[in-house]
Formats: sequence, C-alpha cells, structure tokens
Amino acid sequence: MQVGRVLRFLLWTISVVVLSLIVIRPLRASGPQEKSAAVPAPAEPAHYVGVDTCKTCHEDLYKTQFERTPHYKTTLGDGHGCESCHGPGSAHVEGGGDKSKIFSFKNVSKQEINSRCLTCHGEKQEQRHFASSVHAGSNVGCLDCHSPHQAREPEHLLVKSQPELCYSCHAAAKADFAKPYHHRVNEHLIQCADCHNVHGTTTVRQARTVANGDAACYKCHADKQGPFVYEHVPVKTEGCSSCHTPHGSTNPRLLRVSQVNLLCLQCHSFPAQGPAGPGHNQSTKYQACTMCHAAIHGSNASNVFFR
Repeated sequence: MQVGRVLRFLLWTISVVVLSLIVIRPLRASGPQEKSAAVPAPAEPAHYVGVDTCKTCHEDLYKTQFERTPHYKTTLGDGHGCESCHGPGSAHVEGGGDKSKIFSFKNVSKQEINSRCLTCHGEKQEQRHFASSVHAGSNVGCLDCHSPHQAREPEHLLVKSQPELCYSCHAAAKADFAKPYHHRVNEHLIQCADCHNVHGTTTVRQARTVANGDAACYKCHADKQGPFVYEHVPVKTEGCSSCHTPHGSTNPRLLRVSQVNLLCLQCHSFPAQGPAGPGHNQSTKYQACTMCHAAIHGSNASNVFFR
C-alpha cells in the first residue's frame, strides 16, 4: 500500500513539472513579444523639403506675398524660406497637405508666435528689447502689427501704414496730432517710429535716443543739443518735454502753456529758492522772457542766456 502511494505521488509530481514546461514557459516567452508589438515604432522626424516643393501647391502665395518681401532673403544661403517660419515640411507634404503636420500661425497664442518670430529677430538691435517692452506687456503680438503674407506696407510688413496703425490703439496721440501746432506726422513728413522704437527700449516711453544718449529730439533739432558753456538746467535734467509737448499743442512752439512768461515763472518765481525771479515787472512790454533771454536752450556767452 505504501509503495503504491509513493508511486502515485511521484507520478503526480512528474505531471505537474511537465505541465509547467508545456504551458508556463511559452506564456513567458510570448509575454514580451506581445508587449513590444503594442508599442508603435518612433516616427521619423520631419525634414526640410525646400521652397521649390512649397511652390508646387502655394505658387501664387509665394510669388505675390513672399517673394516680394524682405522674408525672401531667408531663401538665400543656408536659409529655408517658407520653412524658416513654418518648420520642416516633409510630413506636411507626405500627408497630402495635412495642416496638422506643419506649424500654422492660426489658433496659437501670441506668446508662441512672438517666440517664433524672435528666433530670427531677437538678436537684432531693433527688436532685442521686445520681451520687456510696453507692447509685449500689453499683450500686443507681432501679428497685430505685421503680416508676412498680406502686408499693406512692404518694407516693414505692416498691416496698415503709419500713423493709422498706431492710432488704432493710441487715440490720445491722434488727438494731439490734430491740434493746431503739431509735429507733421499726419502730413507723413515724419513717422511715429522716427521717435519711438515700437519694439522696446531701455528709455521712458520707448523713445529713441541719439548715439550719446540724449533726447530723440536732437536728431532733428541739433542746434539745441550743445554742449554749451552755460546750460539751462531743465533741458539737461528733465528734457525737452519740461517745456514742450512732443505730439501737439494749442500753443505756438508746442509750449505747455499759452504765454512764455507763465512757463518761465513756473520755476523762476520771486522770491524763490534757486534761480532768481524777474527783476522787473511783467507788463506787456516785457511779456516774453525770450525777447531778452533768447538763447534759452543754452549759451556760450551769457549765464542768463542773453544773445
């Protein structure tokens, strides 16, 4: 009896081992193969196909809205033309023009568009401060002012010409330029960008400066720049806008007040600490201080700015 039990136990053990070899091992072998089959092979990265391939479908866009703009220079040398902005186009071409397989400027954030534009323009002097500019801080994006394909002003690819483009946001400046005395912006003799760097500067109101850091006004009004032996302090400390309104005024010479005397007496009141007040009355005969103090912006001969 005991021998029979031992034999049955041995047969049962052998059966279990055989089953494990037949069933369990193939399952283990097939497990990794099934898992690897479920993971798709990595897609080949898109590569550049060149502007000639782009022109196959977009010839009209290329000829009329790209080739005649400054962006055409991106096709020269090692440039990639259309793909410089839209990215490599091989997947787009292989997908039969699938728009999801190439970068489109529609339905993306302004920050993403700005970042893409600044990959080329960010190192240039004109745009290097854009990220910290007033326009960027006010959520104004590159495509709010520029249109690479449908620009109305070809040199800078603007959606409108100046000053109409600037007036669409700066209504107060538009009102100033409509005043009787104004800088000739509406007459198109100067532009907003002549005085302001719209892409940002390190100065107040994004004003441009000349090489030595003085006011943008000196680019046209060089005779007021100096240096002078006797400087008029407000000119050097507060700038031209201490007496003049730069955009426009109802007063001659863009003055902040209607009478020259009233302007001067804002600082030269008598008695006062600092510059002495007038030593004579302010009757009609002497109503314009600049009748005598003619060199009011600075003088090389007189400490009271006489002729």
